[in-house]
Amino acid sequence: QVQLVESGGGLVQAGGSLRLSCAASGQSFISYAMAWFRQAPGKQRELVAAISSGGNTNYADFVKGRFTISRDNAKNTVFLLMNSLKPEDTAVYYCAADRFTGLSNPPYWGQGTQVTVSS
Repeated sequence: QVQLVESGGGLVQAGGSLRLSCAASGQSFISYAMAWFRQAPGKQRELVAAISSGGNTNYADFVKGRFTISRDNAKNTVFLLMNSLKPEDTAVYYCAADRFTGLSNPPYWGQGTQVTVSS
């Protein structure tokens, strides 16, 4: 069992930056792939960025070059650094953890943190 708690969301102007954190409790954090998803009003949830247990990363095309995902296994925490934010990045951002489905259907989710980017 893994519990995930996100923090770091807020209101920022376009072009600004935010860093989201996701603190995980439970055992074997290092063995989990971690990811950030987002969901905007009226839209489906979408994958933003992911990091494997070994540290390999991948990003959605719409955030490449602007967002960076990282993890600190000693602190059971995953981060999402978001630079050059755009109004279309406004969404609730969710952290997810997965060991077996390749992030196609993560079993563990945080409660979400709101990110609002004003123009």
